[in-house]
Amino acid sequence: MNAATMSPRGRPAPSPRGRPSRRDQYRRAGRWLALTAAALVLGTAAAGGWFYTALSGNIRGAGVDDALGDNRPRASRGENVLIIGSDSREGQGGAFGRNLTTMQSDTLLLLHIGGSGEWATVVSFPRDSWVRIPACGQGDGAVSTPHHFKINQAFAIGGSTGDTAKAAACAIKTVEQNTRVRVDHFMIVDFRGFTGMVDALGGVEICPPVAIHDTKAHLDLRAGCQTVKNGEALGYVRARYSLGDGTDIGRIGRQQEFMRALATKARAQLYQPRALYGFLDSATESLTTDPELAGLKPLYDLASGIKRMPTERITFLTVPHYPRARDVPGDTANVVWNPPAAQQLFNALIHDREMTRDRLLKAAEQLPPAAGTVQVTVLNGTDIPGKARETAEQLRALGFRISATGNAPAPAGRSTLIYPEGFAEQARSLAARLPGLDPVPSAGAGHGTLTLTIGPDLPDVRG
Repeated sequence: MNAATMSPRGRPAPSPRGRPSRRDQYRRAGRWLALTAAALVLGTAAAGGWFYTALSGNIRGAGVDDALGDNRPRASRGENVLIIGSDSREGQGGAFGRNLTTMQSDTLLLLHIGGSGEWATVVSFPRDSWVRIPACGQGDGAVSTPHHFKINQAFAIGGSTGDTAKAAACAIKTVEQNTRVRVDHFMIVDFRGFTGMVDALGGVEICPPVAIHDTKAHLDLRAGCQTVKNGEALGYVRARYSLGDGTDIGRIGRQQEFMRALATKARAQLYQPRALYGFLDSATESLTTDPELAGLKPLYDLASGIKRMPTERITFLTVPHYPRARDVPGDTANVVWNPPAAQQLFNALIHDREMTRDRLLKAAEQLPPAAGTVQVTVLNGTDIPGKARETAEQLRALGFRISATGNAPAPAGRSTLIYPEGFAEQARSLAARLPGLDPVPSAGAGHGTLTLTIGPDLPDVRG
């Protein structure tokens, strides 16, 4: 189970074969981030006002407040920035992902700056997380229907008509409604600037141990060290099935290595004006942010604040999860968040508390009972016809066993979940999908069966 990935507290474990530890990699990544941010400001200052204005004008601002609606979590202490890696193929001539939806979310990270700027937590959402995607505006007046699917579909739904603001809004709504963490800002980084950044530096050296022939990625490379740029560079970081173990995890590792090499070369050419301008021009052209971040100065201020933090106070985590096949045997492609451990992580962000790797790992050790072992009767205590059947179908799709549906004996003022003795863990597993609902033991509950009575306050069923 992928519970957490981060720089551990205390001394890092030695790395195999002399490779840098993950903590060292994150420290270097932080330095590269700060170095690039410094280059944005210092380089433009040295080149004059036109240079600064041209680069700052590349960054697109997209307002999303109107599309987010009023059903949002309360603002909390700290600052939350949603970082979206867009898999958009715009400008790539259809060479990559020709059959994909126009706008795809390849990476989803939440940066929480806490303690009045003293520490930060970076949370990664697995792209195949099975979650509830809320109703989203799609840019043409249409509104999508709420449903359960993998989290990276939210960006594609909102952006189905090419509207970047709607794409960002749907991704934000999905994260907020599944975590109850309010997003304050967002940044979208897409493919458009990638090849320009690489080409401005004259390419990047890679050293594949074996030859690579990948028709999907349009890649034909010999074994050994060589410099790649243009489509070859893009194909190399996009290739999946022809390299390593063929998984997305392996591709992520290769992408990280490539970006480290790119940053190293950028650092070596910071004082070559033509290369610097080409690199920064492409980098800023690939950015879309909320209006408050749409400029060099606010981005530099954000990066400078992170640079000042001690390395050990910057924590990298992944939402604790397990294979969805545990709940739904036929689904071997997606993952489900571990409800108790994930909620501990989200609560820490909401209340501006640092979450350590060790605490998250310990919480993730406790898996909830599989949904298939939880049996529930669903009763409708509202005046909405079919509400019990609708809710039961949503729970059944998540793997829960439905014993029966029907009407409650009397109208319910609020939703309740009761369980028989010995079934507290099963009740908590179901309640985790209905946030805000507290299970209550009852001697009169059916043997081995939970009873969910729907009131007017029933929350949306989460994935």
